[in-house]
Amino acid sequence: MSYELKSARYLAAEYLRKILEPGDRAIDATMGNGHDTALLCSLVGSEGHVDAFDVQPAALESTKSLLEAEGLLSRASLYLLGHEHMAEAVNSPVKAIVFNLGWLPGGDHGVTTRVKTTLSAIEQAMDLLQPMGMLLVCVYPGHPEGERERDAVTELFSALSPRDFNVLEHRFPNAGPGAPLCFAVQKQRKA
Repeated sequence: MSYELKSARYLAAEYLRKILEPGDRAIDATMGNGHDTALLCSLVGSEGHVDAFDVQPAALESTKSLLEAEGLLSRASLYLLGHEHMAEAVNSPVKAIVFNLGWLPGGDHGVTTRVKTTLSAIEQAMDLLQPMGMLLVCVYPGHPEGERERDAVTELFSALSPRDFNVLEHRFPNAGPGAPLCFAVQKQRKA
């Protein structure tokens, strides 16, 4: 049996498969075309729930269609709302939260996540995480706003106390300066 190192998104999905169990609650902060939302819905099972956010109607429609096709729509609440508003919609602790920063694959590259709203959303996400819950942030620095997001997210995570969070950065240094990277942030148990 062999194991292949793949993309930042692949690594994030591997963590989600390890941490989520039936009955858990999760958030897809950037639903995009719905693939992460569908994965989360399959992992939390019929007793769990997923809240998913995006600002683009095309993302919501694509996600809704995918979830309907896979019989998972009843496990999710889809919000046409920026991720910086997640705490307005979700008020109970969650086990996992995933972000894929950047733009909608196949969509308008002029509509992208932004540093200000991303940082606000990540701070809310850290508050919403239950102890031992995990936040996964895939960053795509291959464009100017993506570079700014990478730098801001790196600075935010670097300043976190290890008493409160464990932070791991996955990157592929031989893939070039614009290669995607994944941050895995786990909230510590409180003493």
